[in-house]
Amino acid sequence: MAMMDDDRDINRGPDLNADVGRRRGKRRICRYCAEKTLVIDYKDPQALKYFVTERGKIVPRRISGNCARHQRKVQLAVRRARNIALLPFTVTH
Repeated sequence: MAMMDDDRDINRGPDLNADVGRRRGKRRICRYCAEKTLVIDYKDPQALKYFVTERGKIVPRRISGNCARHQRKVQLAVRRARNIALLPFTVTH
């Protein structure tokens, strides 16, 4: 069989317009890794409100900037604070 034009991907260069639509901000560092004195505590709702949206959802780590380890601890602290009514589960209308 003869090679068709579609099969010649070897000589193609890199796509220079691949990252045009993407916008990447600066990489956030985990505030708990940077400051070792900060402690994640479920009894401190003021500190946990930073990690909860106004609708009551937990902010993902790509937005909050936490590392995976501290995001799991924040998630657990938010859940515990919700159970003892320090944080709301949802927004009240």
